[in-house]
Amino acid sequence: MASTTSLAKRLLLGRPFRSDKLQHTLLPKRIALPVFASDALSSVAYAPDEILLTLSIAGAAAYAFSPWVTLAVAVVMVTVVASYRQNVHAYPSGGGDYEVATVNLGPKAGLGVASALLVDYILTVAVSISSGVSNLGSVVPWVATHKVPIAILAIVVLSALNLRGLRESGAAFAVPTYLFIVVIVGMIVIGVFRVFVLGDDLRAPSADLTIDAEEHHLTQIGFAFLLLRTFSSGCAALTGVEAISNGVPAFKKPKSKNAATTLMLLGGLAIVMLSGIILLAQRTKLQYVEDPLLQIVPNAASEGYVQKTVTTQLAETVFGSGSFLLYVVGAVTALILFLAANTAFNGFPVLGSILAQDRYLPRQLHTRGDRLAFSNGILFLAGAAMVLIVAFEAEVTRLIQLYIVGVFVSFTLSQAGMIRHWNRHLRTQRDPLRRRQMIRSRGINTFGMILTGAVLIVVLITKFLLGAWIAIAAMIVIYGLMVAIHRHYTRVAEELKPTDERPVLPSRNHAIVLVSKVHQPTLRALAYAQATRPDTLTAVTVNVDDNDTRAIQAEWERRQLPVALTVVDSPYREITRPIIDFVKNTRRASPRDVVTVFVPEYVVGRWWENLLHNQSALRIKGRLLFEPGVMVTSVPWQLRSSQDRDLDRMDRGLTRAPARGPRIHDEEDEAPR
Repeated sequence: MASTTSLAKRLLLGRPFRSDKLQHTLLPKRIALPVFASDALSSVAYAPDEILLTLSIAGAAAYAFSPWVTLAVAVVMVTVVASYRQNVHAYPSGGGDYEVATVNLGPKAGLGVASALLVDYILTVAVSISSGVSNLGSVVPWVATHKVPIAILAIVVLSALNLRGLRESGAAFAVPTYLFIVVIVGMIVIGVFRVFVLGDDLRAPSADLTIDAEEHHLTQIGFAFLLLRTFSSGCAALTGVEAISNGVPAFKKPKSKNAATTLMLLGGLAIVMLSGIILLAQRTKLQYVEDPLLQIVPNAASEGYVQKTVTTQLAETVFGSGSFLLYVVGAVTALILFLAANTAFNGFPVLGSILAQDRYLPRQLHTRGDRLAFSNGILFLAGAAMVLIVAFEAEVTRLIQLYIVGVFVSFTLSQAGMIRHWNRHLRTQRDPLRRRQMIRSRGINTFGMILTGAVLIVVLITKFLLGAWIAIAAMIVIYGLMVAIHRHYTRVAEELKPTDERPVLPSRNHAIVLVSKVHQPTLRALAYAQATRPDTLTAVTVNVDDNDTRAIQAEWERRQLPVALTVVDSPYREITRPIIDFVKNTRRASPRDVVTVFVPEYVVGRWWENLLHNQSALRIKGRLLFEPGVMVTSVPWQLRSSQDRDLDRMDRGLTRAPARGPRIHDEEDEAPR
């Protein structure tokens, strides 16, 4: 009979996959695009908001610069996509930026990239989910008042989908992602057609508002700083590009070619949608501010106005207020933002597994779960993102300030590593065609490094005091933690390394059986201890109650047990300390000998029974494990509740129950267990 936990696990996650089924979970391009590119594609739902929001600080007139900021973001996007196409061909193993930096710049640079990416993946989940809740709240007001619990619920659902396995999560995300592309591109095409072909005077719901600039007298330097800050916020559109280089192993063959094609599709779609939304926003006079209560001047137009997201305002402008397509845009945008976090759910566990393999993270992150997904990495990412959402109350504008830093650190170091990669290969390559290809690739990566490095400097300058320092501090902490973990694993490996010396056998073995009562578990422990044929065998009980101790002694004598019973006094009614002291004294009297302590334990079948039994045994074992020359042996006694548990079936997972009928005994049934 399967346990309740096992049954729930199978219902949520499905049957476990065999290891040899891993190839069946690999992704074709049509599924890989929504799995790995949903983050970058979904950025069109919040990057335009951040661009217009930041420009609103200087007033509505500053919106005229939004197309130029978008053009600058598009240039960076093209450069990064072109650079990463070189990466996936050169390093298809899935290490991505971490592998590139480690191989070419050294382990310290690799760890710097890894810490930046780990922070960025966590922020990707927090920002995407929070933005999805905000977009859904623009259509459904109730959601806007319950953002945090809804965001946490979305992370739980997303985690469950990913725990079911990569292929299944990809199929689940393909339809919403492609629907989002069709809906947003369709809205842009219809809006552009109505404005430029039909000549319709489309005006956004916020077009007639009057915005009070937060800064009325910005100097030229101040306004330039504002534009740079706007540009850095718009660069949120680039997050998620690096996930494809980390996820190359998940693609079907030819892996590198398919990953490079997916990268190109991602970049093209993201640029088209981002540019189209900014173009429509400018043509419809759309306005979007950070704090409507402070920045919007009260007048007839602002009476009863509730600020909605940029995509929701454009949908209302193009399709009409209350139209069915307006709700479709709102729902699909919210859904794609929820699913955009899937990019991190695919990239973070793979990177965590590689780091664990290199002994920079706990080894539990390296292994795959029942469904061939990196379950521990998925759970860790979900927990960290939930903490951020609760801490920042699912506010996108507050979270976005922590964003981008990590990804541009990895962009810049990765491109620097690729330059050294091409330089190293050019020293040995003699084929003219291959040399020309390498020189071209090196030129692309060089331009990419210069551009992403410049963006990184802009981001650090414009966002440091707004919250970027938190992300930087988190990177430093994670970097130090990984160094400490690696140092620990290295020290342990060195300590456990076998030597040429043969192990010295102990002179004698002194066995000690712990006695709390004279019952079946104690008698079994005594019998087992005798079967090991120790040099000396002693039964020990602790006197915490005189009546109970006399009863144990009387029963011991009545049964005429052939083992001496030693009573250890405990005037302060402690159990653990007297036993530890007795074991230490035995060990101290014979330093070359070994002491084996046999601990009778109950095996229970229900979780709550663990609270009622074995607590003293756990404390004693925990203390004895630190004593040199002492071996601890648990002697289990199965209670009736545990006999109802089919442990073999739990190990195999939930299987179909056999038909009921008479059991047939055979020779194997009669064999001793």
